[in-house]
Amino acid sequence: MERPVNTRPLSPLNFLERSAHVFRDKRAILHGDKEWTYAEFAARIYRQASALAQLGIGKGDCVAIMAPNIPHHLETHFGVPLTGAILCSINIRLASKEVEYIINHCGAKVLFVDSEFAPVIQPIRENLKNLKTIVNIVDSDEGEPLQGGIDYEEFLARGSPEPIEIPVEDENDPITVNYTSGTTGNPKGVVYTHRGAYLNCLGNALEAGTSSWSKYLWIVPMFHCNGWCFTWGLTGVGATSVCLRKVDPTEIFRLIAKEKITHFCGAPTVLISLYSHPGAKDLKIDWTVKAFTGGAPPSPTVLREMEALNIEVTHLYGLTETYGPHTFCEWQEKFDAQGEEYRFRMKSRQGVASITAHEQRVVDEEMNDVAPD
Repeated sequence: MERPVNTRPLSPLNFLERSAHVFRDKRAILHGDKEWTYAEFAARIYRQASALAQLGIGKGDCVAIMAPNIPHHLETHFGVPLTGAILCSINIRLASKEVEYIINHCGAKVLFVDSEFAPVIQPIRENLKNLKTIVNIVDSDEGEPLQGGIDYEEFLARGSPEPIEIPVEDENDPITVNYTSGTTGNPKGVVYTHRGAYLNCLGNALEAGTSSWSKYLWIVPMFHCNGWCFTWGLTGVGATSVCLRKVDPTEIFRLIAKEKITHFCGAPTVLISLYSHPGAKDLKIDWTVKAFTGGAPPSPTVLREMEALNIEVTHLYGLTETYGPHTFCEWQEKFDAQGEEYRFRMKSRQGVASITAHEQRVVDEEMNDVAPD
């Protein structure tokens, strides 16, 4: 595809190229007692993309993954699209039949699966029409790897750690396909483009204030809107990802204190589980942690209790079709002068359009615009 010499397609894959150079010696990933620098993270991603290419994976193909918030999941967000293919990150809470539908519908040829979720795949394995290769991720003692699959680390060893030229010719090419939960029938696939993901990453960074100093704790599932696009965006700013297999308040408090976490995202139910946990009284942090919540309006009680822990909550709204966060409660200095009740009432608002989202309309049942208040 011909294009002017002064343009380059927008893609979050560009983030990896930059951070692997600028932050090569900085810690990119922390997972339990393991950690990787940006240079090591990039080398693993290049190996994954190279190994996928050896299987014949390329433009237009789909690769699926079923895994919790672990480094392997982050690696596929770069490795798969570096082949020109499309990533499908599957909801780990779904039943076998729903997973079968998704894998067949997206036409995945390769499936990365964490051993904990092997029992979900085993009953439907023979029904997966296009699937040619299974790569087993063994990250815990839970579950047994699927027979006939390739071990993830062995799979990476097949590939080359040499940098790969970004294959994106058209920024509107798909980078991922995400499936909704299917509450009104079969799950619905939503296609994300390289351009859309890139812009949402930048919008999130501006709204959340992430930077190379940030340490982000992975609570929001990476399968959910690609982790609200933070799967790419954190690499864009050179932040550190602290992975977490399961939402466990005790472990969350330990990591916040030990690693000096600066950011995390989670539903209001997660926030409630934190401040109501016995360990909350022992949490001592002398810095502000920024938390972002969506899915339901946080009550003034939730906001008040979280602030008492020195965790500042921002309410946002989004959905799969908008790459995750689309509106943010954009705080203004004048709100602070109105008293605590007013402040918490404003904090529970879902806010205004993100800086990369352009116009937003709020309408009544007859589609008439409602005056902003």
